Amino acid sequence: MRAELRALGALAAEALLIGGDEDIAGIQRVASDAGLRGALGGTLTSLNVRMAASWLQHCEDRRLTSTATSNSWHQWAAGASNPERHNREPMSDEEVIAFIKRGVASSPRTSRTRLLRDLRDSGRACEQSRFAELFNRTMGQK
Repeated sequence: MRAELRALGALAAEALLIGGDEDIAGIQRVASDAGLRGALGGTLTSLNVRMAASWLQHCEDRRLTSTATSNSWHQWAAGASNPERHNREPMSDEEVIAFIKRGVASSPRTSRTRLLRDLRDSGRACEQSRFAELFNRTMGQK
């Protein structure tokens, strides 16, 4: 996608990039800010989409890349950004599997997502894809 973005930047058209890993000449870029997750909700996976929607709400002069829009959004973002810090206790696979079994035994219809949220809310840590793999293995799913 880098080549397409560079070509877009060369057009001198009004363009905005939310996220990305580098600045591209001719395109205004807004770097991802995980600290906005609390204000915008959702997961980090879809944060850039919600940042883009928020940016559009700050287009008071109906110009995507105007100084007024940029200033409005950045002023809001500076006040809304609150980096999350988690002091969660890591768990072994066996501990995660035991947690899953207890959770399903006490509430058979609970979802994998709900169980992971419960685990994290209890101060313990497990990465989402690892939890999904352990959940599927524990529940006999592929």
